[in-house]
Order: sequence, then structure tokens, then C-alpha cells
Amino acid sequence: MVLNSGLSDLIKYEDFQPGELWLDTNGKPIQAHGGSILFDNGMYYWYGENKDGPNRLSRIGIQRVDVIGISCYSSSDLYNWTFEGIALPAVSDDPNHDLHTSKVAERPKVLKNDRTGQYVMWLHVDNEDYTLAKTGVAVSDNPAGPFIFVGSKRPNDVDSRDMTVFKDEDGTAYLIHSSDWNKTLIISKLTDDYTDLNGEFTKAFIDQSREAPAVFKHAGRYYLLSSGCTGWYPNVALVAESDRMMGRWELRDNPLIGPNARKTFYAQSTYVFPVQGLDNCFIFMADRWRPEELADSRYVWLPVTFTDDGIEIKWADRWDLNTFRE
Repeated sequence: MVLNSGLSDLIKYEDFQPGELWLDTNGKPIQAHGGSILFDNGMYYWYGENKDGPNRLSRIGIQRVDVIGISCYSSSDLYNWTFEGIALPAVSDDPNHDLHTSKVAERPKVLKNDRTGQYVMWLHVDNEDYTLAKTGVAVSDNPAGPFIFVGSKRPNDVDSRDMTVFKDEDGTAYLIHSSDWNKTLIISKLTDDYTDLNGEFTKAFIDQSREAPAVFKHAGRYYLLSSGCTGWYPNVALVAESDRMMGRWELRDNPLIGPNARKTFYAQSTYVFPVQGLDNCFIFMADRWRPEELADSRYVWLPVTFTDDGIEIKWADRWDLNTFRE
């Protein structure tokens, strides 16, 4: 439900409305696409691509918005988000820089390193024809930034496009990314400070063309959601399960239920995160891309339900956190 306080022009949300316009506390559309959530010291932080600019056609015929930077929003309730600023800005004066406005900066994911106290951002950096195919790393002493760009590389000397990161209960962290022109997913361990790879990696879904990975863990079991490779256009999501991050992954069927479930509700996975203070409660995050007007792309957040056979993600026009208490 959306209410006007009557005391100001600010909008206050009391539930989630998947696919609808979502405004921040200043009344502006949230710009946090391909994003992720970090919980730290009682606050949630939402990082994502800021696409608040005009579309243009890239030289390979793909709709794009020149890089603006990575947004950060904060919230205490997950419904109402305050814009904290551009946590990692684009670089306008150096065409060779990985974050130059003409390049690609996508799918930012942030982890807190409990040992160093730093916040570490991983993201996909590329050129507009997607042949650079690197991961970038930035660090900050503050969850809202500013983040300082450390550099980029091809992880384990292979190409990297859609990606995510995952931090396990013991503090071990992993990079999960599409490689071999998106044909294969690769899972790599990060170093203890999360700013590099330690050399250990494994391949999953070889020649199965999966992208948009989102990883989470529940009751000792790992889950990996991903989409097929159809660019901005929706397709069927699949979930895989494993007993070990670096072990064998079993690819299962589409866990989504409801209208347009075979099109992932016209969205694409980006992240799954636990709700603090509620046991066994996770939220699935996806982007409903609007290729012709990327700035108006929307968000689909839905609850994850655990069953004897795995997980289910059911469509709901509106829902709130009380869903987890029912």
C-alpha cells in the first residue's frame, strides 16, 4: 500500500508492488538496476546501475545508457529507500578508463569483509561491444561509499560477463560469472580480503548458456538462480542446487509460479537476500528491463518459499513482510 503522509509530499510505502514504479524518499524513480542488497548495522543498502540517462544504440545494435555510475540507497524497512548518492561514479575525462562513460559497468555486488572492515564491490566492466569482458573491484570504508576503483581483470584469465558474489557463513567469498561467451558459469574463491581471486575455481553448466546468476544458501544447501541468454528480453529461469559451492550443481526446473512464469514474470534474476530477524525468509530480486527506455526499467521482488522439492517463487501483485509470518 502507498500512502501520502499528509504532512509532506513524500510517499511512504507499506508493501512491495512488483513491476510497478518504485520511488525513493525524494519522490524520484529508484535507479539501482542489476543490483544487490547488503545489510549492515541495522540498515539495508541497495546498490545498482544508475541508468537515468537517454538511450542510444551501441555500435553492435544494443540499446544502452552511457555509464553514470553505481547508485546506493539505504532503508530500514525494505519498502522505503533513501538515495545516498553515486557510490562509484563514471569517469568522463579518460576514454581508456574501465569506468569511462562510453564503457559498460553492470551488476554491482557488495560484500563486507569482517576481517578488514572494508566494503568490497565487484562488478562487470566491459566495452560497448562486450569484448573486454572483465570484472572490476572497488573498495570503501563506508557502505554508502564513495568506493575507490582498484582495477579490473579477466578472472582466471577467462572472459567474464554477468556475475554475482556470495559470502558463506564461514566468511569465505566467491565470484560466480558467465564465461566462454556466456556458455559456462565459473565459480571462483576470493582471497581473504575479497579484492582478488585465490586461484581455486570450478566450472558449472558447461555449454548450457546461463547468465544473470543469483546465489544463496538455506539449511546447508546452496541455490543458484539464472536465466537463459536472450539479451534484454525475458526467458525461463532455472534453479540449481548443490551441497558445496565448488561441488557438483544439479540443474532443476523453473521455480516460478504464476502468470508468465515461463518468462520470469517478464524480468531477469539479479540477487537473492535474507530478511533480517525472520528465519528462513529470502527475497528474490529481478529486473524488468525496458530496452527502449532503460531508465524506466522496473523491479520485481518476490518471496522465496522452501518446499520438500526445493524452492518456489510465486507471483503476487502486492505483498509485504507479513507474508513470511503466515
